[in-house]
Amino acid sequence: MATAGILPDTEIAALFDDGALAAQRPLDSDQIQPASLDLRLGEAAYRVRASFLPGPGHSVAEKLERLKLHEFRLEEGAVLEVGCVYIVPLMESLALPKDVSASANPKSSTGRLDIFTRVLTDNGHEFDKIAAGYAGPLYLEVSPRTFPIVVRPGSRLSQIRFRRGNALLTEADLAMLHERETLVASETPNISGGGIALSIDLGGGRGDLIGYRAKHHTGLVDVDRKAAYDVPEFWEPLYNHGSADLVLDPDEFYILVSREAVHVPPAYAAEMTPFDPLVGEFRVHYAGFFDPGFGHSAAGGTGSRAVLEVRSHEVPFILEHGQIVGRLVYEKMSALPKTLYGTDLKSNYQGQALKLSKHFRAG
Repeated sequence: MATAGILPDTEIAALFDDGALAAQRPLDSDQIQPASLDLRLGEAAYRVRASFLPGPGHSVAEKLERLKLHEFRLEEGAVLEVGCVYIVPLMESLALPKDVSASANPKSSTGRLDIFTRVLTDNGHEFDKIAAGYAGPLYLEVSPRTFPIVVRPGSRLSQIRFRRGNALLTEADLAMLHERETLVASETPNISGGGIALSIDLGGGRGDLIGYRAKHHTGLVDVDRKAAYDVPEFWEPLYNHGSADLVLDPDEFYILVSREAVHVPPAYAAEMTPFDPLVGEFRVHYAGFFDPGFGHSAAGGTGSRAVLEVRSHEVPFILEHGQIVGRLVYEKMSALPKTLYGTDLKSNYQGQALKLSKHFRAG
């Protein structure tokens, strides 16, 4: 009987060999990650008047015919405007085995640019959730929230994880694993709600950098360019003014960092879960996947923090240093990955502290 858990890189490659995964063009050399697969935009995109779910008995293509405003090609590079909703057919498609399901999330760099993305499937009644045995195309809803972006065929904004059965760790399992492996650098970890808590770092001394707030009315960001943009053109730095707190203004976008270093041992994968809205008027971390080896000392990740994408809702909200802002849930891998996050993968965020996306120049 096949082992339950998140499928590692070797088993993702096997899905292609078995025909459970297909792509319109050869895979990029770094497209398969330790516990996920990057998804690539196809050649066309559709501007739609509203986000939608197809629902049982309906294909995405059917709904697009009714809801699209216009179709355009991506080959020469196309601009996606802030506040608009686009649907893009993806290069990858699925014919999953009956015992394998999947879930999707924005890539880290996507979340740090405040690009809202969600994967849709035919007959789907949830975003980012793909039922076991699904066979059909994949589509990506894309909505830039802060910066206008340039994309093209092959641009990678989202990632997908495959799982067999249920290998989610219970709170008791989490406590034992933390005792052995130190999942978060905290003397008294808060394990509840099915996960282990992360809190916000707004400390340091007066004048220390604590985060960034996105600017409005900026230039374009080409999602495929690295270290191409100057930070002051797009971001306002935020500093500790002696009170170790931060007022989140409504509808502003912030990049902050966790107080705790995070560790994902090689035999596990983790995910940041949406935070309980009853605890605060804000959303944290669009991009929720943490691969095996994140923060792992042997993979060069000692001291890796979780960078947090934070957006307030309708009312101003005060975040205070040490306040819990999210929870990590852990799942077992079905097998050890061939390569860990940060090991020979040119991983952009291993060993990170407060860090903007790879598109911006350091320093």
